[in-house]
Amino acid sequence: MPKPKVLITKRIYPEPIELLRPHCEVDYVNSDDGLPPEELVERARGCTAVVSQLTDRLRADVIERLDGVRVIANVAVGYDNIDVPAATARGILVTNTPDVLTETTADFAFALLMASARRVVEAHAFVHSGQWSRWLIDLLVGQDIHHRTLGVFGMGRIGQAFARRARGFAMKVLYADSVALAPEVESELAARRVSKEELLRESDFVSLHVPLMPETKHFIGAAELALMKPTAILLNTARGPVVDEAALVEALREKRIAGAGLDVFEEEPKVHPGLLELTNVTLAPHIASASVATRRRMSEMAVENALAVVQGQRPPNLLNPEAL
Repeated sequence: MPKPKVLITKRIYPEPIELLRPHCEVDYVNSDDGLPPEELVERARGCTAVVSQLTDRLRADVIERLDGVRVIANVAVGYDNIDVPAATARGILVTNTPDVLTETTADFAFALLMASARRVVEAHAFVHSGQWSRWLIDLLVGQDIHHRTLGVFGMGRIGQAFARRARGFAMKVLYADSVALAPEVESELAARRVSKEELLRESDFVSLHVPLMPETKHFIGAAELALMKPTAILLNTARGPVVDEAALVEALREKRIAGAGLDVFEEEPKVHPGLLELTNVTLAPHIASASVATRRRMSEMAVENALAVVQGQRPPNLLNPEAL
């Protein structure tokens, strides 16, 4: 009896692939380029599982042609690259890799906060350029972090882990979420739930940890930026389209807010040219979860999800149980 076939659409950490080989025929695309939609559909023909990445745009028109596929196992916690309702309608299970990247992403979000507040990237460039010739009282002065107010949009796993780090800096934490935290968690984080408007008006740092959904596209736009303090800094480690980049560029240019730290962008890997011209923004190439241990474990989890379905089991990280 032939082994079930699994398509891995793009390069992942190699160790997890060996988990599949005893049980499956593996079609591994050992490339960073990924597959165009037509080629992905063709190579998925006859496959039971597809191990995808966030750069694979698995929209309805692609999913409806994935004949025989039982599971799409995404190597990411976010899954806005997959049309989950379309997958559900075809009985295709969709999985992700939650929890494993929580602490790593929170670490980076706080690193982005610190780099933006204290102008670390500017300082690094200043030293490398040879411009540093003497100590000055106001050379590259930035914003304090300690005892300032942190506003967190989205108090899920990552938002909570990020807020927990703020306690070490004696920060006041405000949060806005459609669901209130349990009282004991609010107490642990010393966090207070407020409206979107109050969070924007009161916070020195505004950090985004919301999923990308139709209602969160351009969640931060011109109106929201106008509510922020002129000394405030905006941080985004969620998804790029949560922020209206054109509006952000204008706010930064006109110094209506002090700065921004961005790990994600509206049209990745394309970056709004206005952002590249500014010195009061810190930019990173979507690396918040990029530690060796975390990215390796994400690869393992996606493979484990795929293997479970291949073996007739419920996958550990199922997003659409109604498709079972």
